[in-house]
Amino acid sequence: MAQHNPRNILVTGGAGFIGANFVHYFLARYPAARIVVLDALTYAGNFENLRPVADGPNFSFVHGDIRDYDLVMSLLMDNEIDTLVHFAAESHVDRSIQGPDAFIETNVTGTHILLKAAKACWLETGTGSPHRFHHVSTDEVYGTLAPNDPAFSEDTPYRPNSPYAASKASSDHLVRAYHRTYGLITTLSNCSNNYGPYQFPEKLIPLAIARIVDGGEIPVYGDGRQIRDWLYVADHNAGIDVILRNGVPGETYNIGGNNEIANIDIIHCICDLLEDRYPGARDRIVHVTDRPGHDRRYAINAGKIRRELGFAPAETFDTGIRKTIQWYLENQDWWRSVMDGSYRQWIQANYDNR
Repeated sequence: MAQHNPRNILVTGGAGFIGANFVHYFLARYPAARIVVLDALTYAGNFENLRPVADGPNFSFVHGDIRDYDLVMSLLMDNEIDTLVHFAAESHVDRSIQGPDAFIETNVTGTHILLKAAKACWLETGTGSPHRFHHVSTDEVYGTLAPNDPAFSEDTPYRPNSPYAASKASSDHLVRAYHRTYGLITTLSNCSNNYGPYQFPEKLIPLAIARIVDGGEIPVYGDGRQIRDWLYVADHNAGIDVILRNGVPGETYNIGGNNEIANIDIIHCICDLLEDRYPGARDRIVHVTDRPGHDRRYAINAGKIRRELGFAPAETFDTGIRKTIQWYLENQDWWRSVMDGSYRQWIQANYDNR
């Protein structure tokens, strides 16, 4: 199949962590492309993440829900969208344990609405062909690994262990079904743990940085020996770019950072890198009760995307974590506004009070 060249792109969840970084990446790399962001601006969606590109001629933002079929259809048709990159998801495991309903609604029902609209636009009217629907998923759909198990590959059976992971697994299957049944041109990527700028500070790395800067306790679940593969967000989005252009329709590609590191070692690394500026951070590490069903180890075998598409991450963990720490030190107003909730005033001023 010929290379796909995205021109008019709908990015769902584009005000969230990975989605906003994708928008920055894509507009910088392809200034002629047009991007429409659709985001419901729930707790993890922050328009400030998009402020640096908001006034650009090739960017537009729509505050709305991916479950709104008529809205999605109008965006696809009116903007002659040829590429849909689907980031929008409820994504925090702890929140899925406390309130799984929202994860089913957004991750399963929302994905299905997008697929139905894409099928209607691109296959039934033909106005959006050629096209590409790319679904961004997670390694958590594969379950957990023992210490000596081989890393997850694209052929690893799905064994999700949290409501979040189960909802993402379901959405993955829907994407596959729409390709196999209807011929929708889809690709899918399962990524490992992302880190980098604009990550919501309830996640491990930004939370640790914020607590170190503010002199607070640094919480670690259980013994902290849960192992994850860590992927710098810019590398993740570069991988998505390669898949969009050269990925085989219907195929899944794992994107990993080749960095298996235990959570406690991540915390120790951040403490050490900030020791000169904020001494004594290691002394403030506090082990808290582990969360239910906490997977012990994830690891990604990213050999397929390397062999078939020639992609490998540019950052090591050392370079990526240093860039991440520097960004959070230089953007304290951003994460403080997220942690105190004041970032949501933009939503109220621009939408709720209209």
